[in-house]
Amino acid sequence: MELPRVITMLPSATEIVCALGYRDAIVARSHECDYPNSIKQLPACTKSKIDTQKSSRDIDNQVKFIVEQGLSVYRVDGDLLKKLNPDVIVTQTQCEVCAASPKDLEDALSDWTGGRPKIVSLEPNGLTDVWTDIQNVANAIGEQQKGKELVKGLLNRMSLIEEKASKFLARPKGEPHIDRPRIACIEWLDPLMAAGNWIPELVEMLRGENVFGAAGQHSPWIEWDTLCKEDPDVIVVMPCGYDISESRRNMPVLSDRPEWSSLKAVKGGAVYIVDGNQYFNRPGPRLADSLEIMAQLVSPEVFKSDFEFEGIGWERFS
Repeated sequence: MELPRVITMLPSATEIVCALGYRDAIVARSHECDYPNSIKQLPACTKSKIDTQKSSRDIDNQVKFIVEQGLSVYRVDGDLLKKLNPDVIVTQTQCEVCAASPKDLEDALSDWTGGRPKIVSLEPNGLTDVWTDIQNVANAIGEQQKGKELVKGLLNRMSLIEEKASKFLARPKGEPHIDRPRIACIEWLDPLMAAGNWIPELVEMLRGENVFGAAGQHSPWIEWDTLCKEDPDVIVVMPCGYDISESRRNMPVLSDRPEWSSLKAVKGGAVYIVDGNQYFNRPGPRLADSLEIMAQLVSPEVFKSDFEFEGIGWERFS
């Protein structure tokens, strides 16, 4: 059977197609697609207008300036798209900063006189949406059953973790009561933004109390004073688009503040940097990995030895 020709316009889309067993169907990717590693040899059909080497404050200013003008932060190589003649293009409508939008694609393909590709637009606001998006991609490439199997496998993995977390909190009668840890997930450092969308759901699955952000809603901006007032038990730093080293480089905007050392999470050694770029900020198959990482941080006495993510997916900040 001849494989469909697929172009993926964001990292999570690439990971979904590969998890469905269709890595060889992908003929081009976005400039940010980097997993699995073999995908990097494919041509990139997008470029960013943002200088990502700047500080988190500068990046935020660049994005806001471009978006306020009604422009996209991405450039799409329409000539490459036409040359590759894809059957399916997977992009998203959830975030104007995360990937090229359907409008970007329409502009890039406006003078295409050949057959139009099928465009699958992902819109992952919460976990249920992620599973729906996976199924929609599977349907588009003609693998409905594989989509169902992939989603079922991910849900089973995550359910086992949720069940173990629940059993830990349901301590036998007579043992000390364990309070639900209050957890602040930080999605951007300067200005300060908490994590929304599917992240509160991951926290809830581990029986933690999510301090900021609401499931299924966009990530909210928060004030430094608000973080101090809430004084969470655990702080998980997961800036969108940053790996651990880049997040650590930008951490002084928080850790240099005079109030930092008095926070409960800091005093308790419960501030963690996770690889938000590879895991938490990608609404695809590796959200199951993200839950496993979070489990190690929230309940280390239960999950510490279960998974091998320390130093790869997370580090303690001190």
